[in-house]
Amino acid sequence: MEFLSLETIQELANQYGYLAVFVGILLENLGLPLPGETITIVGGFLAGSGELNYWLVLASAAMGAFIGGIGGYSVGKYGGWKLILGAAKVLRIQEVQLEEIKTKFSDNAVKAVFFGRFIPLIRIVSSPMAGVVEMPIGKFLAVNLVGAVTWASVMTTLAFFVGRVVSLEQLLAWVSKFAILALFIAIGFIVVPIWLESRIAKTGE
Repeated sequence: MEFLSLETIQELANQYGYLAVFVGILLENLGLPLPGETITIVGGFLAGSGELNYWLVLASAAMGAFIGGIGGYSVGKYGGWKLILGAAKVLRIQEVQLEEIKTKFSDNAVKAVFFGRFIPLIRIVSSPMAGVVEMPIGKFLAVNLVGAVTWASVMTTLAFFVGRVVSLEQLLAWVSKFAILALFIAIGFIVVPIWLESRIAKTGE
């Protein structure tokens, strides 16, 4: 989509600087499908070229991720499950399958919230899902904070240093390939156990 193009993101980062980084990542963590990873990398890249301050980019990314995560958690806790069920009916997904995914997430909520930040799609849904499964708020805030700072540090630092020796497009291409691989691995960990349990249940019948 045109408003999500790299050129547009660069223009926004150049025009609004740290505010663009903060708002973009905050909205993504609220559950909106925005390219938060790209926004952060562009910010780190501009810091590497001296156009922005490294520490302010890092702080903007971390704060956006942390505050957005809290918002996403609230959305999930106070109505997220109803929205998911409504979408499932449209997509013809059985509620029992969603319950299995919900249980799987609940059992691995801490890992999902922390490591999910490094995986596209999972990053968007992890905070709302933490609210859906009613992860204890104190535990969520702690994991959300550590995860936000870690993710922002890795992405900003990577772009800051690597962006000095390769082009922004090449850096984004490398990160995208890693992210897609991580997404497939994550899906495998979620889908395969559910499929195996389903097969075992059918065999038992």
